[in-house]
Amino acid sequence: MPKRSSKPRDLNSMAAAIVAQSTADEPERDADEGKNPAAVALGRLGGQKGGRARAEKLTAEERSDIARNAARSRWRRSTYGNEPA
Repeated sequence: MPKRSSKPRDLNSMAAAIVAQSTADEPERDADEGKNPAAVALGRLGGQKGGRARAEKLTAEERSDIARNAARSRWRRSTYGNEPA
């Protein structure tokens, strides 16, 4: 069974939930809490060089194809609204 959203449906309850959440005394949790610091550093290292390394491996023709497809997708979205291609 799918989980239901815990978001309030009407505007007043949503506003009350936002105020309650923003004024809560709970400290913000660290996203890396409970994770292995070495694994976090290694994952970050790979993420930082990923795009650059991929771009260096692509041929001029492959880069051109990717750019053409991206432009075509943007053109479709601007022409037909925000519908995905």
